[in-house]
Amino acid sequence: MSEQKLQANPRGIPQSPFVERVEDYVSEAEPVEVVLKKFQEAISKYKFMEVNLLQRKKVLGDNIPEIEKTIAMIDLLTEKKETQEPIYTDYELNDTLYAKAKVEASDSVYLWLGANVMLEYTCEEAKDLLTTKLNTAKTSLKNTLEDLEFLRDQITTMEVNTARVYNWDVKQRRLNKEKEGAASSS
Repeated sequence: MSEQKLQANPRGIPQSPFVERVEDYVSEAEPVEVVLKKFQEAISKYKFMEVNLLQRKKVLGDNIPEIEKTIAMIDLLTEKKETQEPIYTDYELNDTLYAKAKVEASDSVYLWLGANVMLEYTCEEAKDLLTTKLNTAKTSLKNTLEDLEFLRDQITTMEVNTARVYNWDVKQRRLNKEKEGAASSS
């Protein structure tokens, strides 16, 4: 490939060049096979990034509703705290087992932070923390979706580039055979 400075999207994913003139990419130093190999490597890298972003999208898609549910529960606990009435609920012990519980009005909640860590927060602190996490997750999901779209464009561009270089090579080989055929018949 030519030594031009490649641009990138805001999160650093490099933009693939579009091959307008194959001759700018193919030379004695870099024959067609080398250029095609580089293009295939670039496509593989883009597809690897795409797989990672799809996994991230799935995780964020699962986390956002959970955070929203938790914020709604904190709002309910805050509302019930003001009226001093208990909440009767079913809670999950495991995937298929639930138990009934009476939850008294409280000023605090416990949040799982991960890695077997749970901390006590006041309802206001918990809501602030979860709102921040929700905004961060939504921003991250938006960026992930933008990156996925960008990657699809880059993969398509590199596949078109590969086809252009391959077709150019086939054409050059055909022209060389015709020249050799014309030279040998004369």
